Amino acid sequence: MRIDVLFAAVPVTDFEASRAWYQSLFGRAADIVPNEHEVMWNVASAGWVYVVRDAEHAGHTLITVSVGDLDDALAELAARGLRSGPIEIIGDAGRKAVLTDPDGNSVAIIEVTRGGA
Repeated sequence: MRIDVLFAAVPVTDFEASRAWYQSLFGRAADIVPNEHEVMWNVASAGWVYVVRDAEHAGHTLITVSVGDLDDALAELAARGLRSGPIEIIGDAGRKAVLTDPDGNSVAIIEVTRGGA
């Protein structure tokens, strides 16, 4: 199977609060607004995150993004008003910190070290 594009959904209850939170996370307004209950960000060459109003499924999503420098990423997010939990060391594979959106969905930011590559 060849995958051309990945879309990852983040279901939320309070769409406007979550939209603002993800704007802060990604540092910009949504790339696409298909309707009044869904917004989409292109976060990698063929990777999209979309936030959608879906109260039944809200709060159970786990997303992980990999960055080159975790400290820089967390400082940038802090400047936008977003704080993560503590940085965790993941064996010799890397480090990670987790942020939680208004519905309890988790966004992990990871930095892979050479030992984990």
